[in-house]
Amino acid sequence: MTRYEPADSFVTPRFSGVRTFMRLPNVQDLENADAAIVGVPFDTGGTFRVGARFGPEGVRSASHLLRRYNPSLDVAIFDHLSVIDYGDVPVVPGYIEESYRRIEEGLEPVHSAGVTPVVLGGDHSIALPELRAAAAIYGPLALVQFDSHPDTWDAYFGEKHTHGTPFRRAVEEGLLDTSRSIQVGMRGSIYDRGDWDDAREMGFDLVPTDEVRELGIPRVIDRIRERTGDAKVYVSFDVDFVDPAYAPGTGTPEIGGFTSREAQEFVRGLAGLEIIGCDVVEIYPAYDHSQITALLAANVAHEFLSLLALGRKNEDG
Repeated sequence: MTRYEPADSFVTPRFSGVRTFMRLPNVQDLENADAAIVGVPFDTGGTFRVGARFGPEGVRSASHLLRRYNPSLDVAIFDHLSVIDYGDVPVVPGYIEESYRRIEEGLEPVHSAGVTPVVLGGDHSIALPELRAAAAIYGPLALVQFDSHPDTWDAYFGEKHTHGTPFRRAVEEGLLDTSRSIQVGMRGSIYDRGDWDDAREMGFDLVPTDEVRELGIPRVIDRIRERTGDAKVYVSFDVDFVDPAYAPGTGTPEIGGFTSREAQEFVRGLAGLEIIGCDVVEIYPAYDHSQITALLAANVAHEFLSLLALGRKNEDG
Protein backbone atom coordinates (compact mmCIF):
# COMPACT_ATOMS: atom_id res chain seq x y z
CA MET A 1 0.00 0.00 0.00
CA THR A 2 1.23 3.48 -0.86
CA ARG A 3 1.35 5.76 2.18
CA TYR A 4 1.25 9.52 1.82
CA GLU A 5 2.97 11.92 4.19
CA PRO A 6 4.67 15.34 3.99
CA ALA A 7 8.00 16.03 2.35
CA ASP A 8 10.97 15.71 4.69
CA SER A 9 11.83 19.21 5.91
CA PHE A 10 15.31 18.07 6.89
CA VAL A 11 15.96 17.39 3.21
CA THR A 12 14.24 20.41 1.62
CA PRO A 13 13.33 23.61 3.51
CA ARG A 14 9.73 24.17 4.53
CA PHE A 15 9.55 27.40 2.56
CA SER A 16 10.28 25.58 -0.71
CA GLY A 17 8.05 23.67 -3.06
CA VAL A 18 4.44 23.99 -4.26
CA ARG A 19 2.02 25.17 -1.57
CA THR A 20 0.11 22.07 -0.55
CA PHE A 21 -1.13 21.55 3.00
CA MET A 22 1.85 20.62 5.20
CA ARG A 23 3.75 19.81 1.96
CA LEU A 24 1.60 16.72 1.41
CA PRO A 25 1.48 15.13 -2.05
CA ASN A 26 -1.11 16.72 -4.34
CA VAL A 27 -2.75 13.53 -5.60
CA GLN A 28 -6.27 12.13 -5.87
CA ASP A 29 -5.42 8.53 -4.95
CA LEU A 30 -8.32 7.88 -2.57
CA GLU A 31 -7.65 4.14 -2.50
CA ASN A 32 -4.46 4.73 -0.51
CA ALA A 33 -5.64 7.65 1.65
CA ASP A 34 -7.23 7.84 5.09
CA ALA A 35 -7.82 11.60 5.07
CA ALA A 36 -7.78 14.28 2.40
CA ILE A 37 -7.29 18.02 2.56
CA VAL A 38 -9.85 19.55 0.18
CA GLY A 39 -10.03 23.21 -0.77
CA VAL A 40 -13.34 24.90 -1.56
CA PRO A 41 -12.40 28.38 -2.86
CA PHE A 42 -15.87 29.91 -2.86
CA ASP A 43 -17.19 33.15 -1.33
CA THR A 44 -20.34 34.05 -3.27
CA GLY A 45 -22.33 33.32 -0.10
CA GLY A 46 -20.68 36.16 1.80
CA THR A 47 -22.90 39.07 2.89
CA PHE A 48 -20.33 41.57 4.18
CA ARG A 49 -16.67 41.09 3.32
CA VAL A 50 -15.61 38.92 0.39
CA GLY A 51 -12.33 37.19 -0.37
CA ALA A 52 -12.66 33.75 1.25
CA ARG A 53 -12.07 32.24 -2.19
CA PHE A 54 -8.40 32.81 -1.39
CA GLY A 55 -8.70 31.06 1.98
CA PRO A 56 -7.51 27.58 0.91
CA GLU A 57 -4.43 29.08 -0.73
CA GLY A 58 -3.64 31.14 2.39
CA VAL A 59 -4.10 28.21 4.78
CA ARG A 60 -1.93 25.94 2.66
CA SER A 61 0.84 28.53 2.65
CA ALA A 62 0.73 29.02 6.43
CA SER A 63 0.60 25.26 7.02
CA HIS A 64 4.20 24.74 5.93
CA LEU A 65 5.25 25.67 9.46
CA LEU A 66 3.39 22.67 10.90
CA ARG A 67 5.16 19.50 11.96
CA ARG A 68 4.17 15.83 12.20
CA TYR A 69 3.86 15.27 15.93
CA ASN A 70 1.16 16.70 18.19
CA PRO A 71 2.59 16.62 21.74
CA SER A 72 -0.69 17.68 23.39
CA LEU A 73 -2.47 14.61 22.02
CA ASP A 74 0.68 12.46 21.98
CA VAL A 75 0.22 11.37 18.40
CA ALA A 76 2.45 11.33 15.33
CA ILE A 77 -0.09 11.97 12.62
CA PHE A 78 1.56 10.17 9.74
CA ASP A 79 2.46 7.09 11.74
CA HIS A 80 -1.25 6.30 11.67
CA LEU A 81 -2.73 8.12 8.68
CA SER A 82 -2.00 8.30 4.97
CA VAL A 83 -2.99 11.87 4.04
CA ILE A 84 -3.20 13.62 0.69
CA ASP A 85 -3.87 17.15 -0.47
CA TYR A 86 -6.73 16.44 -2.87
CA GLY A 87 -6.61 19.92 -4.34
CA ASP A 88 -9.67 22.13 -4.82
CA VAL A 89 -13.14 21.03 -5.89
CA PRO A 90 -14.63 23.02 -8.79
CA VAL A 91 -16.81 26.05 -8.18
CA VAL A 92 -18.49 28.70 -10.34
CA PRO A 93 -17.89 32.21 -8.95
CA GLY A 94 -21.14 34.14 -8.65
CA TYR A 95 -23.40 31.09 -9.02
CA ILE A 96 -24.11 29.54 -5.67
CA GLU A 97 -26.50 26.70 -6.57
CA GLU A 98 -24.34 25.47 -9.44
CA SER A 99 -21.33 25.68 -7.15
CA TYR A 100 -23.22 23.67 -4.54
CA ARG A 101 -23.83 20.96 -7.12
CA ARG A 102 -20.16 20.84 -8.09
CA ILE A 103 -18.92 20.90 -4.49
CA GLU A 104 -21.22 18.02 -3.56
CA GLU A 105 -20.12 16.04 -6.62
CA GLY A 106 -16.49 16.81 -5.82
CA LEU A 107 -16.75 15.54 -2.24
CA GLU A 108 -18.93 12.48 -2.93
CA PRO A 109 -16.04 10.26 -4.11
CA VAL A 110 -14.05 11.16 -0.99
CA HIS A 111 -16.80 10.01 1.35
CA SER A 112 -17.63 6.99 -0.82
CA ALA A 113 -14.03 5.84 -0.52
CA GLY A 114 -14.21 6.05 3.28
CA VAL A 115 -11.72 8.91 3.29
CA THR A 116 -12.29 11.72 5.80
CA PRO A 117 -12.25 15.17 4.18
CA VAL A 118 -10.72 18.12 6.01
CA VAL A 119 -12.17 21.04 4.06
CA LEU A 120 -10.52 24.46 3.79
CA GLY A 121 -12.98 27.27 2.95
CA GLY A 122 -14.36 29.35 1.51
CA ASP A 123 -17.26 31.08 3.23
CA HIS A 124 -19.63 29.14 5.50
CA SER A 125 -22.24 28.64 2.77
CA ILE A 126 -20.13 25.69 1.59
CA ALA A 127 -21.21 23.70 4.66
CA LEU A 128 -24.49 22.81 2.94
CA PRO A 129 -23.02 20.88 -0.02
CA GLU A 130 -20.44 19.38 2.35
CA LEU A 131 -23.25 18.00 4.49
CA ARG A 132 -25.19 16.83 1.44
CA ALA A 133 -22.21 14.78 0.30
CA ALA A 134 -21.59 13.32 3.76
CA ALA A 135 -25.22 12.56 4.60
CA ALA A 136 -25.68 10.77 1.26
CA ILE A 137 -23.24 8.15 2.60
CA TYR A 138 -23.80 8.23 6.36
CA GLY A 139 -27.37 9.47 6.83
CA PRO A 140 -28.33 12.34 9.17
CA LEU A 141 -25.29 13.62 11.06
CA ALA A 142 -24.52 15.17 14.41
CA LEU A 143 -23.09 18.66 13.95
CA VAL A 144 -20.51 20.26 16.22
CA GLN A 145 -20.29 23.89 15.16
CA PHE A 146 -17.79 26.40 16.56
CA ASP A 147 -18.96 29.83 15.43
CA SER A 148 -20.03 33.27 16.60
CA HIS A 149 -23.26 32.96 14.57
CA PRO A 150 -25.67 30.00 14.33
CA ASP A 151 -26.10 30.46 10.55
CA THR A 152 -29.74 29.41 10.74
CA TRP A 153 -31.40 32.45 9.16
CA ASP A 154 -34.24 31.65 6.80
CA ALA A 155 -33.09 34.13 4.15
CA TYR A 156 -30.87 37.16 3.63
CA PHE A 157 -31.81 39.82 1.09
CA GLY A 158 -34.60 37.40 0.17
CA GLU A 159 -32.12 34.68 -0.82
CA LYS A 160 -32.19 31.20 0.72
CA HIS A 161 -28.50 30.42 0.19
CA THR A 162 -25.89 32.59 1.95
CA HIS A 163 -23.24 31.99 4.57
CA GLY A 164 -25.90 32.81 7.18
CA THR A 165 -28.38 30.09 6.13
CA PRO A 166 -26.64 26.72 5.56
CA PHE A 167 -27.66 24.95 8.74
CA ARG A 168 -31.36 25.84 8.43
CA ARG A 169 -31.28 24.42 4.89
CA ALA A 170 -29.43 21.34 6.19
CA VAL A 171 -32.15 20.75 8.79
CA GLU A 172 -34.90 21.23 6.19
CA GLU A 173 -33.18 18.69 3.93
CA GLY A 174 -32.86 16.11 6.72
CA LEU A 175 -29.06 16.16 6.69
CA LEU A 176 -28.69 16.76 10.44
CA ASP A 177 -29.94 15.12 13.60
CA THR A 178 -30.39 18.26 15.67
CA SER A 179 -31.04 16.21 18.83
CA ARG A 180 -27.36 15.23 18.63
CA SER A 181 -26.05 18.59 17.40
CA ILE A 182 -24.55 21.55 19.25
CA GLN A 183 -23.49 25.10 18.33
CA VAL A 184 -20.88 26.77 20.53
CA GLY A 185 -19.64 30.36 20.76
CA MET A 186 -22.51 32.57 19.62
CA ARG A 187 -22.02 36.23 20.56
CA GLY A 188 -22.25 39.78 19.31
CA SER A 189 -25.17 41.98 18.34
CA ILE A 190 -28.06 40.33 16.50
CA TYR A 191 -31.22 41.55 14.77
CA ASP A 192 -33.56 40.13 17.44
CA ARG A 193 -33.93 37.19 19.84
CA GLY A 194 -35.14 35.02 16.99
CA ASP A 195 -31.63 34.82 15.57
CA TRP A 196 -30.73 32.41 18.37
CA ASP A 197 -34.17 31.14 19.35
CA ASP A 198 -34.78 29.83 15.83
CA ALA A 199 -31.78 27.51 16.14
CA ARG A 200 -33.02 26.20 19.48
CA GLU A 201 -36.50 25.66 18.06
CA MET A 202 -34.93 23.54 15.32
CA GLY A 203 -33.49 21.34 18.06
CA PHE A 204 -29.90 22.58 18.28
CA ASP A 205 -28.24 22.99 21.66
CA LEU A 206 -26.96 26.55 21.30
CA VAL A 207 -24.29 27.60 23.81
CA PRO A 208 -23.45 31.34 23.65
CA THR A 209 -20.02 32.61 24.58
CA ASP A 210 -21.37 34.14 27.82
CA GLU A 211 -22.61 30.72 28.91
CA VAL A 212 -19.30 29.11 27.97
CA ARG A 213 -17.52 31.63 30.19
CA GLU A 214 -19.88 30.86 33.08
CA LEU A 215 -19.56 27.09 32.74
CA GLY A 216 -15.90 26.83 31.74
CA ILE A 217 -14.46 25.06 28.72
CA PRO A 218 -14.13 21.57 30.30
CA ARG A 219 -17.84 21.48 31.18
CA VAL A 220 -18.80 22.63 27.69
CA ILE A 221 -16.60 19.92 26.17
CA ASP A 222 -18.42 17.38 28.36
CA ARG A 223 -21.70 18.79 27.08
CA ILE A 224 -20.54 18.38 23.47
CA ARG A 225 -19.53 14.78 24.10
CA GLU A 226 -22.78 13.93 25.87
CA ARG A 227 -24.80 15.57 23.11
CA THR A 228 -23.13 13.76 20.21
CA GLY A 229 -22.68 10.39 21.94
CA ASP A 230 -21.83 7.64 19.46
CA ALA A 231 -23.26 9.48 16.44
CA LYS A 232 -21.31 10.18 13.28
CA VAL A 233 -20.12 13.76 13.63
CA TYR A 234 -19.40 16.59 11.23
CA VAL A 235 -17.32 19.39 12.76
CA SER A 236 -17.58 22.89 11.31
CA PHE A 237 -15.16 25.55 12.58
CA ASP A 238 -15.74 29.17 11.56
CA VAL A 239 -12.65 31.19 12.41
CA ASP A 240 -14.85 34.03 13.70
CA PHE A 241 -15.37 31.76 16.73
CA VAL A 242 -12.00 33.20 17.71
CA ASP A 243 -11.67 36.84 18.76
CA PRO A 244 -10.57 39.17 15.91
CA ALA A 245 -7.48 40.01 17.94
CA TYR A 246 -6.36 36.47 17.03
CA ALA A 247 -8.26 36.07 13.75
CA PRO A 248 -8.81 39.44 12.02
CA GLY A 249 -8.93 37.93 8.53
CA THR A 250 -12.54 36.82 8.51
CA GLY A 251 -15.84 37.90 6.99
CA THR A 252 -17.96 38.96 9.99
CA PRO A 253 -15.67 39.47 12.99
CA GLU A 254 -17.20 39.64 16.47
CA ILE A 255 -15.24 40.90 19.51
CA GLY A 256 -15.31 39.09 22.83
CA GLY A 257 -14.34 35.72 21.40
CA PHE A 258 -11.92 32.97 22.25
CA THR A 259 -8.15 32.88 22.02
CA SER A 260 -6.31 30.65 19.59
CA ARG A 261 -5.19 28.53 22.55
CA GLU A 262 -8.79 28.08 23.69
CA ALA A 263 -9.76 27.07 20.16
CA GLN A 264 -7.17 24.29 20.33
CA GLU A 265 -8.57 23.19 23.69
CA PHE A 266 -12.07 22.90 22.26
CA VAL A 267 -10.98 20.88 19.23
CA ARG A 268 -8.75 18.57 21.27
CA GLY A 269 -11.74 17.91 23.52
CA LEU A 270 -13.42 16.09 20.62
CA ALA A 271 -11.00 13.16 20.88
CA GLY A 272 -12.86 9.88 20.61
CA LEU A 273 -15.84 11.20 18.63
CA GLU A 274 -16.55 9.49 15.31
CA ILE A 275 -15.67 12.39 13.00
CA ILE A 276 -16.53 11.63 9.38
CA GLY A 277 -15.78 15.10 8.03
CA CYS A 278 -14.78 18.59 9.13
CA ASP A 279 -14.07 22.06 7.85
CA VAL A 280 -12.43 25.32 8.79
CA VAL A 281 -13.98 28.27 6.98
CA GLU A 282 -14.27 32.05 6.59
CA ILE A 283 -10.55 32.81 6.13
CA TYR A 284 -10.03 36.10 4.25
CA PRO A 285 -6.32 36.64 3.52
CA ALA A 286 -6.88 40.21 2.31
CA TYR A 287 -7.90 41.20 5.86
CA ASP A 288 -5.27 39.07 7.58
CA HIS A 289 -2.18 40.46 9.31
CA SER A 290 1.06 38.48 9.19
CA GLN A 291 -0.97 35.38 8.25
CA ILE A 292 -2.23 34.97 11.82
CA THR A 293 -5.76 33.94 10.76
CA ALA A 294 -4.42 31.54 8.13
CA LEU A 295 -2.01 30.15 10.72
CA LEU A 296 -4.88 29.65 13.16
CA ALA A 297 -6.92 27.84 10.49
CA ALA A 298 -3.96 25.68 9.50
CA ASN A 299 -3.47 24.68 13.13
CA VAL A 300 -7.17 23.85 13.52
CA ALA A 301 -6.88 21.57 10.47
CA HIS A 302 -3.74 20.06 12.04
CA GLU A 303 -5.75 19.35 15.20
CA PHE A 304 -8.44 17.67 13.09
CA LEU A 305 -5.82 15.42 11.51
CA SER A 306 -4.43 14.72 14.96
CA LEU A 307 -7.86 13.62 16.19
CA LEU A 308 -8.22 11.24 13.25
CA ALA A 309 -4.73 9.86 13.84
CA LEU A 310 -5.42 9.44 17.55
CA GLY A 311 -8.55 7.47 16.76
CA ARG A 312 -6.58 5.17 14.46
CA LYS A 313 -3.82 4.85 17.05
CA ASN A 314 -6.34 3.76 19.68
CA GLU A 315 -7.97 1.32 17.26
CA ASP A 316 -4.56 -0.23 16.59
CA GLY A 317 -4.00 -0.60 20.31
